[in-house]
Amino acid sequence: MSTIKTHIANPSVSVSYRLRDYIELIKLRLTLLVVFSSGAGYLFGITEPIVWTHFGLLLLSGFLITGSANGINQILERDIDKLMTRTANRPVATGRLQVWEATFITAVMGIVGVIILSIFMNSITALLGLFSLLSYAFVYTPMKRVTSFAVLAGAFPGAMPTVIGYVAITGNIDLACVALFMIQFIWQFPHFWSIAWLLDEDYKKAGFQLLPLEGLKNKRSAFVVFISALLLIPFSIFPIAVGVISMLSGLAILISSFAFLYLAYKVYTDCDVAAAKRLMFGSIVYLPFVQILLVLGRL
Repeated sequence: MSTIKTHIANPSVSVSYRLRDYIELIKLRLTLLVVFSSGAGYLFGITEPIVWTHFGLLLLSGFLITGSANGINQILERDIDKLMTRTANRPVATGRLQVWEATFITAVMGIVGVIILSIFMNSITALLGLFSLLSYAFVYTPMKRVTSFAVLAGAFPGAMPTVIGYVAITGNIDLACVALFMIQFIWQFPHFWSIAWLLDEDYKKAGFQLLPLEGLKNKRSAFVVFISALLLIPFSIFPIAVGVISMLSGLAILISSFAFLYLAYKVYTDCDVAAAKRLMFGSIVYLPFVQILLVLGRL
């Protein structure tokens, strides 16, 4: 009650809280990480001096589409979010944002984002952007309630940002584009499952079993996590093998992948939360670091 009185007495406070709810609705930090990937894909594909307005429009469209997908996720899972400690205070779950309001915001963001890609980039990027939005929101999100391998469905839209960035500047999908896609595609498995390991108890409050085998924190699940990280090794070599980056950058990426693999190996040997937490933080560092190396290696 005191909070409501404060909002009435001080409208600026109310605006501040509303803005905070919008930021939480679109998952700002996650959205910015995705936008970074899209920008990396663009810079990876560029062969001429950068046109900043074109680059800026790509980043804006990525922000809008990703924010839209994250918002739709919260709308669809609002009742489930109430059951978990991590998500119980989300704006749609608590009712701070009405469903119609969140739906309107996310719909406008998604439509505008796809239109920007269609008008200022090319039709392929617009289709990829639409695919990533719809598959994340309406395939991956409901699939999480059914199987831990929803991560496979989510990995496709999750790997689209770099592809969209690359195709926005090149207009085509080639081996360099495939290299970008595969690294981000494979990376999502150890990243997602490390988070699932950390939040397993919280997820189970909502009936989610997101660890790879039977939803259990055991050696078998940990082995799958390790294998998923192991698959990054050949795909780290792939950009060198097809000649799309320099040998120096390629070796740096390969070393980074072995370091990341070691963190996954520790999850297998230790089977504890501490190892999963190190893998999760390692995954957050690994992807942007590798993408920077890819861009530098391409130059």
